[in-house]
Amino acid sequence: MRQIEFSEIEGIKVGHAQDLEAVTGCTVIISEKGATVGVDVRGGSPGTRETDLLNPVNLMQNAHAILLAGGSAFGLDAAAGVMQYLEENRIGFDVQVTRVPIVCGAVLFDLTIGDYKVRPDKEMGYQACLNASSVECRQGCIGAGTGATVGKILGMPQAMKSGLGYFALQVDALKVGALVAVNCLGDVVDPLVGKKLAGPLKEDMQTLADTEEIMIKSCFDKKSLFNRNTTIGVVATNAAFSKAQVTKLASMAQDGYARTMKPAHSMYDGDTIFAMSTGSIEADLSVVGLLAARVMERAVIAAVENAKSLCGLKCYTDLKSKTS
Repeated sequence: MRQIEFSEIEGIKVGHAQDLEAVTGCTVIISEKGATVGVDVRGGSPGTRETDLLNPVNLMQNAHAILLAGGSAFGLDAAAGVMQYLEENRIGFDVQVTRVPIVCGAVLFDLTIGDYKVRPDKEMGYQACLNASSVECRQGCIGAGTGATVGKILGMPQAMKSGLGYFALQVDALKVGALVAVNCLGDVVDPLVGKKLAGPLKEDMQTLADTEEIMIKSCFDKKSLFNRNTTIGVVATNAAFSKAQVTKLASMAQDGYARTMKPAHSMYDGDTIFAMSTGSIEADLSVVGLLAARVMERAVIAAVENAKSLCGLKCYTDLKSKTS
């Protein structure tokens, strides 16, 4: 087993577009030939597009792109640019007069950082497609992770900057990878070492508080935190799976969220994972599922470790430099 680039998984291209002044962006994962796609939505406040189509009982078997975007519900507008790009390139379901691309998507809330009036739109979605590559995949404050933050239970001034991360593994011919924009309400913990990497900062702005403890102590406070969160991601594999199987794969990958984000799947998060099957490798679903959870776990950690400070919010490397 060896680590590979997420973009090495055959059949996909990854592109990003962002506005660093407004601090928002989007990421697109394109499968020009179409991929079998499933989805699992665990959070209580999701913002999604075309997820009903992914139900195994419904007709369409393949999707052509997955969009991850900031901007809350406004960010779904970026899918129009992805649709335009794919149609122009004759990618999609053939309806004789044209081709209709199947573009699924999910958004996270980043309106409380940067300029809330600027959101991912059709132009940004189109640009992300133009930037798509099968040889490069970047991390940190890029694409859908541009405005991502974590640890917001004490308010944005004490939150930390997060971003977008990926991680992928190859076992013989099998490849499994994850890409995720981490924008959770709570803390991010590395389960391999039991270390908290990011979360709400205490008043000294140097040490980390505990989101779950804060929530437990305020269990009767019904203050709404819905407008600040949601982690969205994709797992991709070159294994050949049916629509029902990739739906299960997306579900199994959610373990990666649960291992690293404390808490995960709250009513204030719209935690969503898409799963893509792009190849013809025969593999056991249970094994690919455990690998999907593992790569998602490491992708979440990569999103935090590669983030940079923006808008005055500290990042993991800021705290690391104080303790090293």
